[in-house]
Amino acid sequence: MRKLFRVLPVVAFVVMAGCDMPSSPSAKTDTSAAGSVPAAAVHTPIEPVVEPAANATVRTKPFEFAHTPTTESSATACEFGGLRIPASVKVYAAGSYGGSKQDFQIDQSGHTATRMDVAVNQPDAPVMLMLGSYEPTVWNIGWTQGTQILAVLVGGYHRQVITGLPSRVPVVVSTHENRGPCSYFYVAPKEAATLNPIARRVFGRPVDMLYPAHNGQVVVGAPLAAGVALLTDAGAKQASAFRLPNSQLAGPAGLEQAVRDGFLRPADSSDAAAWQAAERAQPDVARDVPPIAGGTPPARPPGMFRAYVVLKAYTFPSGLYGANAATFFVPKGVPRPTGERGHSTIYDFNTMGCAGVACRND
Repeated sequence: MRKLFRVLPVVAFVVMAGCDMPSSPSAKTDTSAAGSVPAAAVHTPIEPVVEPAANATVRTKPFEFAHTPTTESSATACEFGGLRIPASVKVYAAGSYGGSKQDFQIDQSGHTATRMDVAVNQPDAPVMLMLGSYEPTVWNIGWTQGTQILAVLVGGYHRQVITGLPSRVPVVVSTHENRGPCSYFYVAPKEAATLNPIARRVFGRPVDMLYPAHNGQVVVGAPLAAGVALLTDAGAKQASAFRLPNSQLAGPAGLEQAVRDGFLRPADSSDAAAWQAAERAQPDVARDVPPIAGGTPPARPPGMFRAYVVLKAYTFPSGLYGANAATFFVPKGVPRPTGERGHSTIYDFNTMGCAGVACRND
């Protein structure tokens, strides 16, 4: 039965696999957390290839791809034992440092999850995939009619998850966090020199083409014609299904959640003025610096970019880097937040200390 599946734009190596024949049986591959999360490495058990019955079918559903002109088990070897690899096979690598940012985590790295949508279009030859991303990533896989994905090798530093493949497609996930059998790698042009040695080890041949992903999307194989239909496994999970249980939202979404839950309140100009007044009230500690012509310049006012006041014990959400950074005022009697502040700035009334990128260095 075919249903509609929405794919949104979303760095680890994955080798994607489909059926031996267009009519091979379908199943579904899932993954779970690595590292400190149960079930670290992923490797779908591989059985000797058996020709499917002529009337067997793979259950799929449409795979929407906005194109612009498995339960995890431990893999003990960097190989697909028992997999028959035809001479006509194509080995394609695809990925980038990360995909499209999500508002949740899929591991305990503290990094926001990303999503990578992969459309495979190679009906003229069977395909084996190497997918890779540095960031924790959910790989969402779809393919065109007639495309056969034989196996998938996924690499990365943080957790990597595959959704959309039939369960008979063998998958090996090898990351730094799960101490995978193929060690740590991800796919990007600057990492191209690392790929062929791994491909020869796993597939017995080098990579035929590397496809860099952009904005969480990548087309593997031939270019997609306008309006081409794509399929994915009928039981494919949404990326959010892999969210780490009991984890808070990441980045700005996590800060908004903290306001709703009473951990933070938005700061205003009065909070900045209170910080400046507290600084002026500090005793003047003699410093070994020469006098400045025209007098000492006034203290720079505190930054107010995405500013909040901390109301009680709080742990920073992940992903507070770059444009997602924030400013935090910590009143007297309130503990400084724990966790990774990223590129954020903290003004602590308890110590009258400033920590972060907006602090003056004079």
